[in-house]
Amino acid sequence: MTRTASAPPLVLTIAGSDSGGGAGIQADLKTMLALGVHGMSVVAAVTAQNSLGVQGYWELPPEAVRAQIDSVLSDIGVHAIKTGMLASSSLVEVVAETLAASDAPAVVDPVGVSKHGDSLLAPEAVDAVRSALLPAATVVTPNLYEVEQLTGVKVVDESGLREAAEAVKALGPAWVLIKGGHLPGEPADLLFDGEREHRFTAPRHDNRHTHGTGCTLASAIASHLALGDDVPAAVARAKEYVTGAIAAGFPLGAGIGPVDHAWRHRG
Repeated sequence: MTRTASAPPLVLTIAGSDSGGGAGIQADLKTMLALGVHGMSVVAAVTAQNSLGVQGYWELPPEAVRAQIDSVLSDIGVHAIKTGMLASSSLVEVVAETLAASDAPAVVDPVGVSKHGDSLLAPEAVDAVRSALLPAATVVTPNLYEVEQLTGVKVVDESGLREAAEAVKALGPAWVLIKGGHLPGEPADLLFDGEREHRFTAPRHDNRHTHGTGCTLASAIASHLALGDDVPAAVARAKEYVTGAIAAGFPLGAGIGPVDHAWRHRG
């Protein structure tokens, strides 16, 4: 779609709400604001969530999710789409149809489990993610748990990242970003399009307040795609933003605090 002179690039997140404000749609919109795009949101699920974990979640009816999507796309349009927590197979299928019908690049964060280990995806929905959602993705950003959930490949060190990337790529996305942050040593992520391989490393910050990193990274990639970057450049810039946000993460409540989405603005 044509970008108007007065409006910034438009990015839509389709994801779950985090009542604690550190992850989910709240993290997505904060990231988009920080990176200079206009964020719009479709709520797919509502969580009761704080620094200690997810106490419960409730998915929205598919017709409510579809109506939100139609409302935004029919009037406003979009330059990039990011998906997060979709909870059920019916919601995954609604969103997959949207991505397949849109010309906008789509960044899929295949959310399966929270930072605290709480499941956020019904077991039967994993098949829908594999068969419908990933083939419609421009970039998919699984962590190592999600790689295992989707493909059965278990990564134990950096040498296993390529096998993981190939296994996820076989499910149909254009690009795969395997997040290796849970591996020992310097964090390394692998971006792969079936032929080209890009490795991204970053310093490991001694900071336990990392809630929202996955949502933030995927939203930052979508924002940079909307701003006109190609996929490797968008991932590189998103990684730089997220690394700074992790370094500036702050305590909140009695558990794991969030990354600081406004770290560049706090001087």
